[in-house]
Amino acid sequence: MNRVIQAVLFDLGDTLMYSPDPWPPVFERAGQTLANVLVSHGARLNQDDFYKTFLKALDEYYTERDRNLRETNTLTILRNLLLEKGQHNIPTGVLREALDEFYAVTQQNWHLELDAIPALERLHHSGFHLGIISNAGDDRDVRQQVKNFGIEPYFDFILTSAACGYRKPHPYIFGLALEQWGYLPDEVAMVGDRLDADIRGARPLGIYTIWIKRRAKKLSPISVIPDAVVENLGDIPSLIINLPFID
Repeated sequence: MNRVIQAVLFDLGDTLMYSPDPWPPVFERAGQTLANVLVSHGARLNQDDFYKTFLKALDEYYTERDRNLRETNTLTILRNLLLEKGQHNIPTGVLREALDEFYAVTQQNWHLELDAIPALERLHHSGFHLGIISNAGDDRDVRQQVKNFGIEPYFDFILTSAACGYRKPHPYIFGLALEQWGYLPDEVAMVGDRLDADIRGARPLGIYTIWIKRRAKKLSPISVIPDAVVENLGDIPSLIINLPFID
């Protein structure tokens, strides 16, 4: 007899990790750091003006990507903004360095949930395959964050919208995640805090959906009901282990 669920997909932000401090001051510091790096490499920019313009461009990008579910990436946003400012000769390596320093600041405001490692450890030792599927504008940022937390060894893969071009709830990103393992949708569970992204994207495909409420934001009512609801990550291993078996 085999367990129905063979693998578990996890969202990252507000599922495995949380942000204790308000984001606006964090992004302010991160934007200033990014502008400082660019200027230090010879970019002819007004630092105060540019970082504010960059943060505004990010806000517009975030709004648009939520509307059309297409993910560009923050490197492209930064490059295009610099071109608009007449900065045509800044090497990609410098742009990457500036973004890495930007994200080094924002990463400090993410903390791993205290029950994350015990839950991942129990699932791993129970024989489940684990993966991460995350909406994010920078693939490298997500991978570095996971590495910082020391949880990378638990996961078979990390799939981001920045890497594949589509955001949850678009079915494409979920399809790519399934292809990583070769499992059928009903052999996989999805754990996430967003009804409108994690649950709405996974459930129509036949993926078993688990809504974790602890950090969930209040949303307008949407027509999606998860298969299961939990408060904490610690509730998930027992829930999945005790699901029915099939011949």
